[in-house]
Amino acid sequence: MAQWTQMQMLIQYLPDQTINELYSATTFPIEVRYFLADWIEEQRWEDFEVDNVDQKVQAESLLEQIIAKLQTKAQEISNVVDKMKLMQISRHMSMFSSQPLQFATMVRDILRKERVLLSTASSQIPNLQQFPHFSSREVVSTAPNMRDVDHLVLKVLELQECRKRIHHLQEELNWERQNFESLHGPIQQNGLDPQNSELQKIQTHIQQLEYNVKTIAKNRFQLLQETVDCLDQCQARLISRLKAWRWEQHQATIGLPFDDNLSPLQTWCEQLLGVNGKLRQEVMLMGEPIPELQEKLARLLQALIQSSLMVDKQPPQVIKTQSKFSTTVRYLLGEKVAPGKPVMVKAQIITEMQARSLGQMGTVPSENVGELINNSAILEHNTASKSTCATFRNMSIKKIKRADRKGSESVTEEKFALLFSAEITITGCDKPYKIQMISLPVVIIVHGSQDNNALATIIWDCAFSEPDRIPFVVPERVPWKRMCMILNSKFTSEIQTQHNLDQYNQHFLAQKIFDKHDISGDFSNMMVTWAQFNKEVLPGRQFTFWQWFEGVMELTKKHLKTYWSDGLIFGFIGKQHLHLILKDRPNGTFLLRFSDSEIGGITIAYVSASENGGQKIQNIQPFTKRDLDIRCLGDRIRDIDHITFLYPEYPKHDVFKKYYTETDDHLPSPNRGYIRVSLQTKVGVEAGSASPTVSSLPPHSDNPLNLGYPVQQFQQSFSADSLVDGNPTPPVEFASPNHAAVFNESPHQNMDIDFILSTLED
Repeated sequence: MAQWTQMQMLIQYLPDQTINELYSATTFPIEVRYFLADWIEEQRWEDFEVDNVDQKVQAESLLEQIIAKLQTKAQEISNVVDKMKLMQISRHMSMFSSQPLQFATMVRDILRKERVLLSTASSQIPNLQQFPHFSSREVVSTAPNMRDVDHLVLKVLELQECRKRIHHLQEELNWERQNFESLHGPIQQNGLDPQNSELQKIQTHIQQLEYNVKTIAKNRFQLLQETVDCLDQCQARLISRLKAWRWEQHQATIGLPFDDNLSPLQTWCEQLLGVNGKLRQEVMLMGEPIPELQEKLARLLQALIQSSLMVDKQPPQVIKTQSKFSTTVRYLLGEKVAPGKPVMVKAQIITEMQARSLGQMGTVPSENVGELINNSAILEHNTASKSTCATFRNMSIKKIKRADRKGSESVTEEKFALLFSAEITITGCDKPYKIQMISLPVVIIVHGSQDNNALATIIWDCAFSEPDRIPFVVPERVPWKRMCMILNSKFTSEIQTQHNLDQYNQHFLAQKIFDKHDISGDFSNMMVTWAQFNKEVLPGRQFTFWQWFEGVMELTKKHLKTYWSDGLIFGFIGKQHLHLILKDRPNGTFLLRFSDSEIGGITIAYVSASENGGQKIQNIQPFTKRDLDIRCLGDRIRDIDHITFLYPEYPKHDVFKKYYTETDDHLPSPNRGYIRVSLQTKVGVEAGSASPTVSSLPPHSDNPLNLGYPVQQFQQSFSADSLVDGNPTPPVEFASPNHAAVFNESPHQNMDIDFILSTLED
């Protein structure tokens, strides 16, 4: 929720005086905040300081943009009063043209005050929690860093004011001491009364000043300690948030939501670096060494500098050798890097064991386990995005050295990572710092056939690893209910749909992975092992659970996304459950289910009449990606006359009409002499008397009859645009194992029949 959205909820509870002070009609009217709310919050006002002349151009640009946006908004508004009001405000704001930095810092302070009001709202306004859309949690999640830093900055300002006050008191004390000496000397020399009232008055003032200096100095030291502790706590929260960002980035692989915007965290890092510098300055100005605080600030500085390297764009988590890939690392303190010396970031491959040693010892591994091509890049600053990144655009793994495998472990279960390292110098710091960060785990393969199994390793790692684990430890077994959530998240994110797997889908997936056929069983507390997920083949099949599930995702993503999103595909359902829900439905009732026996297939199950006058449920040979590349699912459903109602009772032409491809039979042939071609799906005897029957089909490795499916044939019809001797030419039909070709043969057209049939099969 945007900050202004929350402020609008809060404003009705605030006194008029507070609102008027916050949004002054003469400097920053509330209309500006209202109409430009999103744009204002997207800009980096926190960077501005009123005495930093280097920021003047940027401040002028922001002021000009505000004026222009107000004028544009005024033209868009139909309300005459609001239009005139905005035009008047835009003209009035031009008064800041000579003081753009004052304007920028004013906006910065307004946003800070808003955050302070929001952070304290729940405690100061008891009834606010009852407001329909207000939540204190949302306030916390909106900008915890801003509130923390605001509080920290206020303490630093208080500390600086304290030092300045001591300095002024000390100057006044020195002056009074000089006055005292100038009066006291002549009095002694001339034998005058040493209890001179003027002298006594100065002496009393000196004593008061000395007491004030001592008291404020004590408070200053205490405040300095508190501020350093506050910085420590604020930085701990920052580093925790950086870790959380990396964890959320990891979880995004399985489809969990992830905001990849690093700019707020970059602002937080830069602000803490600035605070650290000011506190180190305050420690130096204390007049005497304070080793404890100096060491603590140095330790915090090092931790901040070393924690600010992030892998912004991760490398592919499955990498094929000899293939190009890219990745980007971002340094969040990039604008603070000392100029004059380019920073070179280098990448190397590390094993799981090396990653563990790196976490424990912090040292870069010396042993090279793989050869990386194009493994260095320079940190470059992008002024427009205010980001400093090193982009590895054409990296490639030339070769890899693998560890000895344990037991039945395959190469697709071995995890590596990329380690990025550099040496960097920050402006205002005495020494360079070594920084490093590792990528998410990757699996390295040498052939595309390994891709599916490697992806399973990555999915299991992303789904079930813990945030602060030892690299790259994962459990061997997990609860099914947790696995089920992951499968749903991955499926919906991969398909990019809001339509989740329902309880029937989830139950069937459990039946499949556990090889249990009881449709009333409860699997929620059962444990799924890694072996069940992607090491052991499913009973009676030649593939694992993940290979089958991933095939369904690929088919749905490429060909069935809208059908699934519209709820037209039942999806994952077992044949036992299928018979249960279809047994009492009229003939022609059908549903769409993913094939249980074939990777990446969808089949149509429908009710038909049996030979004895009863009913039976038929499952049409599954359509695969290859089939749907040729003819879409909607057209195939339209072609099949046997199916009429989508379960439970929706007329198929009503629900699938929008998926039908418009025919162009009514259009003239684009070129005379060519025969127009149309494609049509036929099932069983629908192909006509000339079509092959079940018994006449020749043996074929892909024969659907071997799986117990009714045969589905693909018919291609040819219609001549001209007549032969004034009469239509008789059709000649040819049959192939999988397709029936029907076309008109003309003496004017020499057609290669073998070529046509082979083309149809391809």
